[in-house]
Amino acid sequence: MPLIRKSGLSALLLATAMPAFGSESAISPKPDIVLHVGPLPVTNSMIATWVIAIILIVAIRLAVRKPRLVPTRGQAIVESLVTGVMDLITPITGPRVARPAFPLLVGLFTYILIQNWSGMIPGFGTLKILQHGQWVDLIRPGDADMNSTFALACVSMIAWLYLIIRYAGPRVILYELFGNKADKNDIPAVLYYILFVVFFGVGLIEVISIGLRLVSLSCRLFGNMLGGENLMHSMYGIEKWLLPTPFYFLEILTGFVQALIFTLLVAVYIGLICNHEGAEHGHAAAGATANPH
Repeated sequence: MPLIRKSGLSALLLATAMPAFGSESAISPKPDIVLHVGPLPVTNSMIATWVIAIILIVAIRLAVRKPRLVPTRGQAIVESLVTGVMDLITPITGPRVARPAFPLLVGLFTYILIQNWSGMIPGFGTLKILQHGQWVDLIRPGDADMNSTFALACVSMIAWLYLIIRYAGPRVILYELFGNKADKNDIPAVLYYILFVVFFGVGLIEVISIGLRLVSLSCRLFGNMLGGENLMHSMYGIEKWLLPTPFYFLEILTGFVQALIFTLLVAVYIGLICNHEGAEHGHAAAGATANPH
């Protein structure tokens, strides 16, 4: 806490009535350290993530409270979100894994969406503190920080690994990665055994691509959000009120699309391993037709 006193928290700019993009200069990819909790540095992006998480928890608790048969307006909004996300992910992950994966996916979508839109909330980019003779943002959008998006990607992939082991099993995972998918009855025997080597090589490439998902998930979200923030700051620097207006709507759309893409990609990763019920039902039906007795 001494650092807060030193940095002049008393000089905090109470500028919440100003546009959210209050700085004319481009924002840095690196967040600013606001204070230290022991040896742990706390950045303005970390503060934003905590604030958004608390707001989401409190808002949802207040909206739902005790569920009613005739839903209140808040309960109806939450139920619409739950139903919409569940209907969206079930065909992708498969009905067996949809419910276990739902908390992860709805949490990712809601959290990332609010984080993406947080840059347009008055106070983000306008609340500042004085540090070492320079004004720095007290809070900045969490998804404009690579640390935040990489953490989201890590959580997603750890949950993905748990779900595929729990609901598919090591045998299915190994078959999906390295197994020979060819039908032995449709091709010559020599070619069939050669394909074992081919599919094993493809599996090695797939393992590499799985490792790169951490990079693709985090960099896609970070790049789009940081680019959008810098675009808005540039437009605000040219003209403070009229020019940035259409770009606000662009940021709203971009924030929604990026939250949806992140969530759907995680759902697809889960479904690639776990969603084989349709194929299994098809094989069972074919077997029943071929052997009616």
